[in-house]
Amino acid sequence: MAKDIGIDLGTASVLVFVRGKGIVLNEPSVVALDKNTGKLLKVGEEAQAMLGRTPGNIIAIRPLREGVISDYDMTERMLREFIHKVAGVSVFKPRVIICVPSGITEVEERAVIDAGISAGARKVYLIEEPVAAAIGAGIDIAKPDGHMVVDIGGGTADIAVISLGGVVESASIKIAGDQLNEAVVKYMRRKHNLLVGERTAEEMKKQIGCVFPKDEEEIMDVKGRCLLTGLPKVVAVSSTEMMDAFEEPVERIMEAIHSVLERTPPELVADISTNGIVMTGGGSLVSGFDKLVTARTGIHTMIADDAISCVALGTGKSLETLNSMQDGTMNLSRRKQMS
Repeated sequence: MAKDIGIDLGTASVLVFVRGKGIVLNEPSVVALDKNTGKLLKVGEEAQAMLGRTPGNIIAIRPLREGVISDYDMTERMLREFIHKVAGVSVFKPRVIICVPSGITEVEERAVIDAGISAGARKVYLIEEPVAAAIGAGIDIAKPDGHMVVDIGGGTADIAVISLGGVVESASIKIAGDQLNEAVVKYMRRKHNLLVGERTAEEMKKQIGCVFPKDEEEIMDVKGRCLLTGLPKVVAVSSTEMMDAFEEPVERIMEAIHSVLERTPPELVADISTNGIVMTGGGSLVSGFDKLVTARTGIHTMIADDAISCVALGTGKSLETLNSMQDGTMNLSRRKQMS
């Protein structure tokens, strides 16, 4: 019998959870293909290594942008490769739960479901990212008790207040890890006349990036191309500069958190101030994010233990409830009937 599979279909990476085994795959959502023949060459890590380094006939692309499918054909082919990798060749097709941002439209939902079916799933269910993140972080979402989850991924930041197993209030903004990287690229260009690539920006974000003043200033030497001479150049960048670079996108995320809190019923706000805010996703690991949210909201904020895998773990745990689902339910968090 085919194992049920949970997929965290992220803009930056895809995590696959197989029932009974846990997370068995964590690879970047990148595909490389031959432009002339349309042949798929590499998927995941091997394809990511090619980003920005390919000869004319090979292109490496990320088929998901800002949390949704931007290249349907490539997403389907990438999903097929990943499902094949974890499920192998089987007569039985697996049932699959795929994670989607909370602000997804019906058209985008349908695209994800169709891509999953075409990639070899027998049936596709959807679950909203903040709900999956809450389950993965170990929150009991079935109780009549308000919890707030801030999930900052690669393409979207999803903020949601969850009670009785569903989303009460939410916001999904297309500002997350990728936009933080872009902000670094723009800052380096503006402040240092230095052109750096996306991967360098990502490295800077991980090593010295911060959104709240650090106790100790950190410095990193950054290599790039000087825009004035066109030659390679090395610049020393401090963690305080990174705070300046991140200011705009981080402000947008903070505004979204505020607006969700403003719309939340007072009883649930009282619950949240007791339970605290839980942050998940790779973007929440930027130094000081929890401190910033605590300082701005006055509500104790913590980062979930396994922040990057939370959504995938929650999706995996949801597999256990599949048998009790009525067949028409596609989106588990909304229990919405879709024909």
